Amino acid sequence: MTALVRVDLGALADQHSALAAESPHGRSAHLLLHDGVLRQTVIALTAGSSLDEHNAPVAASIQVLRGRVSLTVAGRRQEAAAGELHGVPQERHGLLAHEDSVVLLTAVTA
Repeated sequence: MTALVRVDLGALADQHSALAAESPHGRSAHLLLHDGVLRQTVIALTAGSSLDEHNAPVAASIQVLRGRVSLTVAGRRQEAAAGELHGVPQERHGLLAHEDSVVLLTAVTA
C-alpha cells in the first residue's frame, strides 16, 4: 500500500517560481509523485518561457496553479488560467507562459 503523501502546492509553487526566475531558461520543475504509471510534476515558467513541443503521454492534464499559459498544438493555442484544469491532447504539444506561471502536470505513462 502506498503511504499517504501530503504536499503543500502553494509552498512548492513559491519555491519553483523563485528557481525559475533564477534559471537562464526561465523554468523549474519537480516530480512530486511517481506511483507506477502515474506522475505528477510541478512546473514553473517565467513570462515568455516555454516548453518546446514534445510527444504526449498516454493521458495527461494540466492544472494551472498560478498565472496564464497556452497549450500549443499544431499552430493552435488553448489558453488556460489559474484555477483551470485542461486535458492535454494526444498529439505533439508545447506549453507557453504568458505571465509567470505554475502548473501541475498529471500524466499516465505506458
